[in-house]
Amino acid sequence: MKKTVPLIFISFYSLNAIASQEELFELSFEELLDVNITLATKTVETPNTVPSSTTVFNRQHIQLLGVANVYELMNFVPGMQSTRGDWVGAVPKEHARGIYLDSGNVLVMLNGQRLNDASFGKASVYAPFIPIEVVDRVEFIRGPGSALYGSNAFLGVMNIVTKKNDNQLMAAVGNNSMYQAALSAHHVFENGLTLQANTSLYRDDGQKYFDSEIRDPIDGRFVEVELNWRNWRLAVHNTETRLNEFINLSGESSDNEHTSRNLGVQLEVHSTWQDSIKNTTRLDFIKHDIKNAGLIASAEELQLAHDFFVGPRWQSRDITLNSETIYEYNEALNIIIGAEYSWEEQSRADVYTNYYNPQTGEVFVDEPYYLGGFQVINDYQPFKSLEADFDSYAVYTQVKYTLSESITMFTGLRYDDVIDIDRKLSPRLAVIYQFNPVHTFKLQYGEAFRVPVSNELNSNDEVTLGNPELKAEYLKTTELVWHAKDDNWQFDLVIFDNELEDFINLIPVDEAQSRFTFDNVFETSMQGYEFSGTLHISETAWLSTTFTQYIDLPFNPSYKKFGSVVFNYTRGDMQYSLNGVWRDGVVVVPEVLPDDPEFSSYNQPSHWLLGATISWKVDSEQGVALQVQNIFDKSTDAFDPRRYDGRVPQRGRQIRLRYTYEF
Repeated sequence: MKKTVPLIFISFYSLNAIASQEELFELSFEELLDVNITLATKTVETPNTVPSSTTVFNRQHIQLLGVANVYELMNFVPGMQSTRGDWVGAVPKEHARGIYLDSGNVLVMLNGQRLNDASFGKASVYAPFIPIEVVDRVEFIRGPGSALYGSNAFLGVMNIVTKKNDNQLMAAVGNNSMYQAALSAHHVFENGLTLQANTSLYRDDGQKYFDSEIRDPIDGRFVEVELNWRNWRLAVHNTETRLNEFINLSGESSDNEHTSRNLGVQLEVHSTWQDSIKNTTRLDFIKHDIKNAGLIASAEELQLAHDFFVGPRWQSRDITLNSETIYEYNEALNIIIGAEYSWEEQSRADVYTNYYNPQTGEVFVDEPYYLGGFQVINDYQPFKSLEADFDSYAVYTQVKYTLSESITMFTGLRYDDVIDIDRKLSPRLAVIYQFNPVHTFKLQYGEAFRVPVSNELNSNDEVTLGNPELKAEYLKTTELVWHAKDDNWQFDLVIFDNELEDFINLIPVDEAQSRFTFDNVFETSMQGYEFSGTLHISETAWLSTTFTQYIDLPFNPSYKKFGSVVFNYTRGDMQYSLNGVWRDGVVVVPEVLPDDPEFSSYNQPSHWLLGATISWKVDSEQGVALQVQNIFDKSTDAFDPRRYDGRVPQRGRQIRLRYTYEF
């Protein structure tokens, strides 16, 4: 380690400890299985009664996995994977049920607030690093969620719930000069006002790639403040992430730059009308900013003195008003009715580059127009078409009806009208049959959509060309679920069928594949099955596994089979956890891609990525943990069609030694 972090002592008065090291370091088998799920229905359900395929991680489980970024949890979710890809910066890319694209097919929310934006559609472009140190739990829907959440809830939903009642200080150091500090503080004032603050700073210098000095450093900052008083809630969060160097817009360079930020505000009021009717009305505002420049062509290729870099300096904003009423008619009947208005705008579409001709008002690559470094070009005319706004209206309803002790039904319907783009109706239906106390069977059907975003509709740059004639993507999903749970084990087996219509994909516009456009080019189907299981080995040990198998080939080269395993053992004040992620091989031959003289073939063999966590409970307030990801420092790649050789190197070994203090 080249750097260390000084020990910082921070004292707070009148703060009461909420959690203890017993809660942070000990995860019993019962706690692992006994989870409440609200994301899929907005009612409190259990794995027996939830009408969707779901996965939930609480904070103890997350710490055992040793991950640093919330997106990495996808690798332990059936039907999902997260790798690093080439887009606007080397941000996380989700693989969801055989679909591996950049267009935001998974809706990501922070405490129920959408992080997917109006310009790129992906949450990870503007918020690529969310530290697990501020997270209390993460809920996943695997499959469609548009019946409740609208666009982007296409192949899945991830909701990140931050800490709410915690007083905790954390400091960590690691390899690659990594250091991290995080603080969560909770306070109740005399007038009943409660305050929760969560903050984190993470930095590392990254590793070397491409047999050169090019690294992949991370600089991530997160701040959140939440106030609750009576039936009102106000929350503000701000994230900022820098992912410089490495790969950006398909080119690797130590001079690449990527800085993204988002600022979110939530104002929420809860009302109770009689004992059976409750209403939640929420106003959300979020602003996204990005300043990015990637290597497009080297000086050698251009026969100039300087490399050519260009990228977006964009900003988008989103205001959403949602009002939702829950009516508990009786124990057998629950009704939800909601209405939503959203206004999204790409408010800024400037360019960030090192070449510019002020006479023509365009990026022009020639030595006289070299700017001496990166500069923001305001009011860049070719990007003006991106500065657009989108209005949408939605109404939705869900009915939960318990027919008998063994049969429960969920029906739902949402209508979205995205003005001047598309209108979509998203129904859902689920029948849950509890055969006996051990076995439960579910039949689930849902439809989902994703509206094209500003970049797909209106872009006009050196990399992409928009298509204003795009329609929304559409998905129909049928699932059969077998859920079984006994005293010492549980498992879920999901068989799904996805019917995809009007799917949007990148299409090269020239033979060199230097520029792409978007089109509704595909209608296809995808079938597969997902398995997850947990075994209680003894009072001190448990084992959990996941496995996914697609029957059809994934859309764009990705993993057809993958899985994970987690083993946990507790002895006294020590806890030992071993985890592994297994991925099938990916082979891409030249015939798969359009003619590219530089592309020969891509072959990433099947592989395991192993990790481990050793935790020591020093006392009821203090704990120490050693976390290692990719123990054997295995070199792997993820495929990306924009790269000349298809390869995006993934991260090697990561080591963290973390200290936690509860106060």
